[in-house]
Amino acid sequence: MIPVTVTARHCAIQDDLRSRAEVIVRRLAQLSPFVQEGAVVFDAGPTGGVVELRLHLSGGRVLVATAEADEHRSALDLAEGRLRGQLEGPAARPQRKGRGARA
Repeated sequence: MIPVTVTARHCAIQDDLRSRAEVIVRRLAQLSPFVQEGAVVFDAGPTGGVVELRLHLSGGRVLVATAEADEHRSALDLAEGRLRGQLEGPAARPQRKGRGARA
């Protein structure tokens, strides 16, 4: 199980939303064997809630998805969809370094 950090800046979030964020990050982490750590940042935007999801992968790569909506819960769902799209692409695999790296 990967460590997940949930942070709220300039706003307060409820415990059920915090636990939902942890569940979403752990569910996304199951899509790639290279995920080492997850982070969720809730913030207050000009028109509603802003959520940033970050997954730290082996090899130093970080996948980031940000979403803004009227409520933090909706923004969390939007960010989940965006990060899922990144995990299904080639960005979720660490790149080979050094000699013998494939192009």
